[in-house]
Amino acid sequence: MVEFTQEGPDRPVRSREELLGRVLDLRDLVEYRAGTVSSRMIVNRRAGSITIFSFDEGEGLSEHTAPYDAVVTILDGEAEVCVAGKTFSMPAGSTIIFPANVPKALNAVTPFKMSLTMIRE
Repeated sequence: MVEFTQEGPDRPVRSREELLGRVLDLRDLVEYRAGTVSSRMIVNRRAGSITIFSFDEGEGLSEHTAPYDAVVTILDGEAEVCVAGKTFSMPAGSTIIFPANVPKALNAVTPFKMSLTMIRE
């Protein structure tokens, strides 16, 4: 059993401050929603951020670049990721590092959740 708040796991965690010093299952921090991409930023600092996403099947992020390196870990489900024109199948538990300024895109093969860690400094 994962403890989210002092009141227990039935009470949803509403703020980033409530996440501090807690044991978390990142998959529980964002819900699947039909036809959408949902996200929740859990850390936001000058040096970087951590955001948890959920994608419904068929949803994705179109090709884009970012000025920072990023680490993506698939928490649940399966995604297809393209980096610099090369496509990878990523099941739950897999991780990829997106280099700064390199084109990347992703698509949900099944509904999936991921953790995105952006490194700014």
